[in-house]
Amino acid sequence: MALHFVTDDAASAQPGDVVELTGSEAHHAAAVRRVRVDETVTLGDGRGTWLAGVVTAASPKQVDIRVTGRDEVPAPHPRFVLVQALAKGDRDELAVQAATELGVDAIVPWQASRSVSRWDAKAEKGLARWRTIVREAAKQAHRAWIPEVEGLARTADLVRLAATSQVLVLEPSASARLTAVATEASDGRDIVLVVGPEGGIAPEELSALENAGARLVRLGETVLRTSTAGAAAISVLSAAHGRW
Repeated sequence: MALHFVTDDAASAQPGDVVELTGSEAHHAAAVRRVRVDETVTLGDGRGTWLAGVVTAASPKQVDIRVTGRDEVPAPHPRFVLVQALAKGDRDELAVQAATELGVDAIVPWQASRSVSRWDAKAEKGLARWRTIVREAAKQAHRAWIPEVEGLARTADLVRLAATSQVLVLEPSASARLTAVATEASDGRDIVLVVGPEGGIAPEELSALENAGARLVRLGETVLRTSTAGAAAISVLSAAHGRW
């Protein structure tokens, strides 16, 4: 499979144009991935543009790619949104990375009441870190659309979200299975998966979400870590909605 790179310049490029990769993207292409002249590659802008091209020059400071083809990939519909509770260590980052590779369309960091990790004074730093992880994971997976990482949410934000989206809360004690719910006809709204922190979602949070219209669902008979539950759920949705 051809190497894939991301640049904003891909948005306006047409067949015959030369797109220049510079900065960290050029260094990654030439020094890390060791792209070579005459090699076929693909380019995207992370917003649906998909280019095919051939490398005409390669150095750690600049890689030139002549565009040979252009396509526009429509945005997925309905969108799969992962609400990932903040978790200690790198467990939430692992969750974000895996979900991106598996097809999530947007990610919302959630400051749950039981989250050990707190972003109170470092939200911008945390968001920047997640966005970098998502961009690299999307590039690795050759995705035409890079998922959006939205601002830090509180439980009250999720309650409001339930009024406009199909919110599915992953809860091991739920009676409904995600596999059964996922095959139901979609009404076109975003499908939002809510994953709690290490200690689970607090009872008062579950009640608030249910009262707002969210549904509690479970994944099988076992309890998954916060780092793997979202990825597993995205896989179920991808299969149910014909993405896989």
